[in-house]
Amino acid sequence: MTDRAQYTPSPASGAQVRKHRGQNGEEKWTLILVRELRHSPENVWQALTDPAQLREWAPFDADGSLGTVGNTVKLTTVGAPTLHVTETKVTRADAFNVLEYKWGGFDMRWELEAFGASTRLTLWTNIGHRFIAMGAAGWHICFDVLDRLLAGQPIGRMVGPEAMKVGGWQRLNAEYAKQFGIETPNWPPKADHKS
Repeated sequence: MTDRAQYTPSPASGAQVRKHRGQNGEEKWTLILVRELRHSPENVWQALTDPAQLREWAPFDADGSLGTVGNTVKLTTVGAPTLHVTETKVTRADAFNVLEYKWGGFDMRWELEAFGASTRLTLWTNIGHRFIAMGAAGWHICFDVLDRLLAGQPIGRMVGPEAMKVGGWQRLNAEYAKQFGIETPNWPPKADHKS
């Protein structure tokens, strides 16, 4: 494993948010993250769907493959204060192109676009407004870890509270908040602060 102590996240980039109204008029936010990876769509697809590879970079563990439509898979959030397991059904799995499922009730859509020997990976996920900058920062770090894993230079999964301890995480969080035009979240919240 490569020395993770030397890891610093790159500047915030490749992200946007979209706000829309849900069926009941509620405000919904979608986080869209784009990352260009120097790896083939086939290798990126395996990292998105194979439980062993997900354990190396994703913020959840999967008890089965996400690569087949109709598969029911339990996703266990890593680093959550209490055990958080959700069952999901893969709703779309067009190998090397599009993957869709829910994680904790939130839509997850992965798009893979080949260009040369590389892949443009796009994640679309709905997320609570309060957590959108933190979510972008967290996924940014996950994508960095994924890129290094696929390059054969793994640095180990960094998610949840562990990701927040990474040098540069606060900067990354603030950069995304500024980019999205929202107030920088005060995280972790003070003990006497009520949400």
